[in-house]
Amino acid sequence: MRLKKFILLISIITLFSGCISNRSNEIAETLSNHKTKTTQQTLTDTEYIQESLMSFYNEWKNVKYKFGGESKKGIDCSAFAQRLFKEKFNLDIPRTTTNQVKIGEKIDKSELEEGDLIFFKTSKIDRHVGIYVGDGRFMHASIKGVKLTSLDKPFYIKTYWTSRRVIF
Repeated sequence: MRLKKFILLISIITLFSGCISNRSNEIAETLSNHKTKTTQQTLTDTEYIQESLMSFYNEWKNVKYKFGGESKKGIDCSAFAQRLFKEKFNLDIPRTTTNQVKIGEKIDKSELEEGDLIFFKTSKIDRHVGIYVGDGRFMHASIKGVKLTSLDKPFYIKTYWTSRRVIF
């Protein structure tokens, strides 16, 4: 019965708004479900995303960096992003920066919103990913561990590559 209602809802939304991807609907439903579970049901989507990001950061801050790591014993940047999106937004994103940069919608740096992925070319072959948290800052698993960092740092200005929006 629930599945029929869900399919009907998706059909109606698609009819009135043109072609909507199933992924966008899944993300919107996930955000809605998470918001209703909070005690502050008056949160906007942006506030909910910010709260979720900072909650995740507080759980992981200062965890050491480990190439290929996926746990609190050590984690790398792409595993950190993958874990955040799974745990906080129930979204499955690829494991590597090479594949993460291919998902979602490409956006300009000037259009960054909380939850957007930010990519850097840190060498000829190395890539790095972080998650925008607002106010010109992003969180990431850097070689110094899980940190909040300003996009205005010269290194990140110089190595900025592209940004992707995966939460619609």
